[in-house]
Amino acid sequence: MKFKHFFFCLVCVLLQNCGQPKKNAPENEPSKPQFYTDQDFKKVDKIDAHVHIETDTPDFIQQAIADNFQLLTINWDDPNESGDMIAQQRFALEQIKAFPGQVAYATTFSVRDFNKADWKESMLAYLKNSFAEGAIAVKIYKVIGMDLKDKNGQWVMIDDPRFDSIIDFIQRSNIPIIGHLGEPKDCWLPLDKMTIKGDKSYFGENPEYYMYLHPEAPSYADQLRARDHMLEKHPNLRFVGAHLGSQEWSVDALSETLDKFPNMAVDMAARIPHLQYQSITDWQKVRDFMITYQDRLLYGTDLMAEPTSDPSVMKKRMHETWISDWKFFVSNEEMTVSDFEGKFKGLNLPRKVIEKIYFENAKKWLPGM
Repeated sequence: MKFKHFFFCLVCVLLQNCGQPKKNAPENEPSKPQFYTDQDFKKVDKIDAHVHIETDTPDFIQQAIADNFQLLTINWDDPNESGDMIAQQRFALEQIKAFPGQVAYATTFSVRDFNKADWKESMLAYLKNSFAEGAIAVKIYKVIGMDLKDKNGQWVMIDDPRFDSIIDFIQRSNIPIIGHLGEPKDCWLPLDKMTIKGDKSYFGENPEYYMYLHPEAPSYADQLRARDHMLEKHPNLRFVGAHLGSQEWSVDALSETLDKFPNMAVDMAARIPHLQYQSITDWQKVRDFMITYQDRLLYGTDLMAEPTSDPSVMKKRMHETWISDWKFFVSNEEMTVSDFEGKFKGLNLPRKVIEKIYFENAKKWLPGM
């Protein structure tokens, strides 16, 4: 009888609770809004996953702290430039020591001595040392494919077998590659046909990389073909295509690439104006792209600090760039930018998408951030 009474009471309790909503939080706890606003900018943890800090002064980092950013400073090396990857690594390590947890760095390898017999062994040793120093990624620079030639005068692309052992070593070390391979499609167009003023300025001032002037060089399609072949040869490589993977001109084209290579993400450094330009004529397509590929997009700017940079000018530019980009992603306001004529509307992306592109994806694709 006691058992029957207990069972009857248990059934009554279950019936009383049936259909009652589960309470995951106290009733007085407010739910999070679906979208961020302009006013949330400094409240949200953010990562700029593509900057270049080539100085030991603290100003760049101080502005990042004020705006709630962590930074990935990326080393690079170009035989056409005076920049020194060893000096860049030293600057990075000094900043990491001065601001622990605020800065991480990506190393690189040089092709200045590509045609020397000991080039590969030298670069493998350099990378091994960089990983020991704490580098969390490796930058591959556009000089491969756009300037590098072998001792026979032949163009050298990133899918060349001579790079295989280096890429294999990086992959075995569980280190991602950040690949700046190729350039914007504007690079192969006449200046008056380019869509973005920043491209016109850069290529007008850097004719060695203005491919419209070098029809003998590998084409835009050649750059992408070589990148894709490299990824096909190394299917387990974690790869971040810098600058929207040099497919900034079309979210449709970039979508096809991301669908083809599941181990590939892209950063948006210096290419957000191209997304804004596309949103003038097809806002919904750009917004849908950002939401569909929300796990594969990393926020970045390509901002640079050099020893000669004026601290006040640099900090102002940083803050204004970060604020403008934030407004584009979170608001639905009408905007203009200096890179092209015309008005466009902010993408008004959902809160979770913002959290991914500004923070979570960098942590996922670049472990160590």
